[in-house]
Amino acid sequence: MTIGQRPSSTPRELARAEDRISFVYLERCTVHRDANAITAQDAEGTTHIPAATIGTLLLGPGTRITHQAMSVLGETGAGVVWVGEHGVRYYAAGRALSRSSALVEAQAVCWANRRTRLDVARAMYRLRFPDEDPAGLTRHELLGREGSRLKLCYRAESQRTGVQWKGRRYTPGDFSSGDAPNQAITAAAQAMYGIAHAVVAALGCSPALGFVHSGHELSFVLDIADLYKTEIGIPVAFDVAAQSPEDIGPRTRRALRDRVHEIDLLKRIVDDIKSLLLPAGGDDPGADDRDRVTLQSDRDVQVAAGVNYGYEETW
Repeated sequence: MTIGQRPSSTPRELARAEDRISFVYLERCTVHRDANAITAQDAEGTTHIPAATIGTLLLGPGTRITHQAMSVLGETGAGVVWVGEHGVRYYAAGRALSRSSALVEAQAVCWANRRTRLDVARAMYRLRFPDEDPAGLTRHELLGREGSRLKLCYRAESQRTGVQWKGRRYTPGDFSSGDAPNQAITAAAQAMYGIAHAVVAALGCSPALGFVHSGHELSFVLDIADLYKTEIGIPVAFDVAAQSPEDIGPRTRRALRDRVHEIDLLKRIVDDIKSLLLPAGGDDPGADDRDRVTLQSDRDVQVAAGVNYGYEETW
């Protein structure tokens, strides 16, 4: 049987998003496919990596990837990120691991109503800063408090690590223009965007329907990544900057990867997204992994697909 004739993997055959490796970074190699694994071939030999265990594949400088490798990564729901020497950009996503549309429908319902959209934004703030109660705050007040908390976080991490902090400065497209802590913060943030996007895509949510961010195709991804900025991204960045100003980008990614694995962040992201979008006590759409298609009828009734519902008429 050729690769093109292999049947698609079913949801039961794929690792859940929370059980996967957060990300795998490859550089200066050729990425190919061998059955349901990808291979990384370089001067030192060939390494096999089961595609279904990857959350996000980071492709660094000097990498080439084949069509067949991209095919298996897409089939298994792995995200693919092309990583430049001056930061990380997210360019691709795999097929959702859940075949159900229940979660993205719940997201759309929450997003479409201005009141529930603000409710989710407040819940996001509460996840980030559990010592504060954002009930009753307007969007402008939420943004103001978030900005103040970020400034406090930068100042606290500077004091903790002894790294001098002159303020957040980042010029898009010019990674090297920032000082060591700013470069590390940028590298950590971009890597977190890749991880968040991989989970959002794996759950079948819409990356574009954000509750804090808006107007961008990755608004919801930015929302989710920011949930862990002050707890994970910024502290890791200052730790790396305190060690050395050399090779900030690669060292930040490695340190972030270790931290993400240590606290089992992927499972937490999955749980947080579901808690934000699903009603309390509601059914978990991830529990139903059947590849099922229904048709919408009147009064929110779902009827079976593959059935001709035409009237009995003589033609």
